[in-house]
Amino acid sequence: MRNIKNYLLYITILIIGIQCARTGSPTGGEQDKTPPVVVSTNPPSHSVNFKGNRIRLYFDEYVMLKDVRKQLIISPPINNFPEIIPSGNASKVIEIRITDTLKPNTTYTLNFGNSIQDNNEGNPLPFYKYVFSTGDVIDSLSVKGRINDALTRKPDTYVNVMLYEVNQALTDSIVYKEKPMYITNTLDSLQTFEITNVKAGKYMLVAMKDKATNYLFDQKQDKIAFLKDTISVPTDTIYELALFKEIPNNRTARPYHSGEKRIGIGYEGERDSLKISVLPPVPDNFSYVISKEPQKDTLNFWFSPKIEDSIRLVIRNQKIDTFRVNFRKLKKDTLQISTQNKTISPVEEILTFTSNIPIVKYDLERIVVTSVADSTQIPFTSEMDSDKLNLQIKLTTKPESKYKIVAYPNALTDFYEHTNDTLQVQITSKSEADFATLKLTINKEMYFPILVELTNEKGDKVEYQKYIENQQPQYTFDFVKAGKYFVRIIEDRNRNKKWDTGNYLQRLQPEKVYHLPKEIDLRPNWEVSETYNGELLPTEQEKKKAQQNNKKK
Repeated sequence: MRNIKNYLLYITILIIGIQCARTGSPTGGEQDKTPPVVVSTNPPSHSVNFKGNRIRLYFDEYVMLKDVRKQLIISPPINNFPEIIPSGNASKVIEIRITDTLKPNTTYTLNFGNSIQDNNEGNPLPFYKYVFSTGDVIDSLSVKGRINDALTRKPDTYVNVMLYEVNQALTDSIVYKEKPMYITNTLDSLQTFEITNVKAGKYMLVAMKDKATNYLFDQKQDKIAFLKDTISVPTDTIYELALFKEIPNNRTARPYHSGEKRIGIGYEGERDSLKISVLPPVPDNFSYVISKEPQKDTLNFWFSPKIEDSIRLVIRNQKIDTFRVNFRKLKKDTLQISTQNKTISPVEEILTFTSNIPIVKYDLERIVVTSVADSTQIPFTSEMDSDKLNLQIKLTTKPESKYKIVAYPNALTDFYEHTNDTLQVQITSKSEADFATLKLTINKEMYFPILVELTNEKGDKVEYQKYIENQQPQYTFDFVKAGKYFVRIIEDRNRNKKWDTGNYLQRLQPEKVYHLPKEIDLRPNWEVSETYNGELLPTEQEKKKAQQNNKKK
């Protein structure tokens, strides 16, 4: 009996001990929102004549590191990411072990971003920075600015902003070959930047969305921004950078057999720069046509008649390449035609016939448009695109009326002399009350001509566009479908009626783009007036602050 009592007493004490040993956040009360505090560092931050390779940070509570490889920015960059202890456990001490040889007489900064967080609630210690110098002084100057995407409203995250010292070794190609002298990163929530602890001098300012995180520019995958002129530090200027993706240098992939009488040719760069020809021997009646694959950087080389063995293509780009394409047994391409209707206004409709094979002949007498109400025939105009894949039928309509469009057999003939079966589509025009009107006033000096576009939020889809040669008191978009839009204004400096990106080596900036800061809600039968006074888009920090202020109201 005594043994049983002793055993039960032992179990009770053990359970109490386990409960007491458990750690965690206290229940009840307000959530802890206080970030951890650095109580000391060894060596002290802002030390000079730094000789060691270890740094220790001491905190007032247990901390964890989150995304430290992404968040920690070391300026100037070093070759090897430092060893950081502990890597996955909570601790009151963080140790950084530097394995690289540091430059002499250089001020280094270690910006931890939001990687240091308390263990219980995950409260970050925002942008903690440790600074030291391998020389006698700590450089203390800074460069500030703002970065945006050159075309769209939404900026990229984790953009490197870099300074290259202007000296005899500086060339334009340095961004491809060497790491910068100073660097900062916008991380995941910033559009503004500040490069700190910079020494006086002249610099080239560059920003880069660096996918490989190697601080070197890769034209194929990276975005870049640059100032045309060098800057002098110290400076009070707030610099504006526009991040853009270059058009890749012209290059073609090896052509491949993609259909019985079709060859696919992948390419990079400008399509119009490619010139394709055929080397003999080929049949006397050999012919071909070239079109672009929709939504892909691929050209389709359609040829006839069928060739059993192989063919040699000459592709002229920045250089001349000759390719042999070996043929295998593949399926024939068959003609497929789809239709899509677009309402322009209550009195204008466009029906598009889209083919998978280029259309080499079309007979408009075999395409008939009639009014459903009284069967009267309606006149129309037509337009074929340059790839010969899309035939547009444009007709004038009456509001709230029905129309039937019929393409009878043999109306459309493709490159292989396939023809269509009967195609029939019925459309209904809208009433004026289904549309909205937008009137836009621009109170900012701009270079004309301009493109004024109504886009979706991402800016990757243009719903409406106006090309304006000269400044006007007001610009009107009539018959806009009800919906939510964003206004984008492009200075078309080369007058090609589209936005053009930049090129770093050519020192060519992208065409300037302005955005109306707010979303525009257009509802049926509404007339909305908006004015653009040159306001900048709000930064993410400004948006968050506005949201917090709205919650307090």
